[in-house]
Amino acid sequence: MQTKATLELSDIKRMAAAAEAEALKNQWPVTIAIVDDGGHLLWLQRLDGAAPVSAHIAPAKAHAAALGRRDTKGYEDMINKGRSAFLSAPAIEGLLEGGVAILRDGQCLGAVGVSGVQSAQDAQVASAGVAALGL
Repeated sequence: MQTKATLELSDIKRMAAAAEAEALKNQWPVTIAIVDDGGHLLWLQRLDGAAPVSAHIAPAKAHAAALGRRDTKGYEDMINKGRSAFLSAPAIEGLLEGGVAILRDGQCLGAVGVSGVQSAQDAQVASAGVAALGL
């Protein structure tokens, strides 16, 4: 049997604080979602001024990144390059940039998804959260 690393509450709080700090520094009203490796929601934080729909989009981005074990920018790029059939993949939504996988030693621990500003800015906030773990 293998031993598997998992996110702890202290990790989640550290990522959320770093993502929030990045968003506030840039005055970006976003929602931040953190999921485990199965895409299950562990944290949802909607900053002041974030659009209500962002509370649905951020978890979807995180879910897609965790299940796919890669950043959602790859999905968006693939679809934009013409592979629109991928939109029919089962159980995956949020195929927009802004979902960032949390990877350690080749294993996915979960993901951070952000929504509320331009997709590259969402990814910047999510990446700041992941970077807080120092992996």
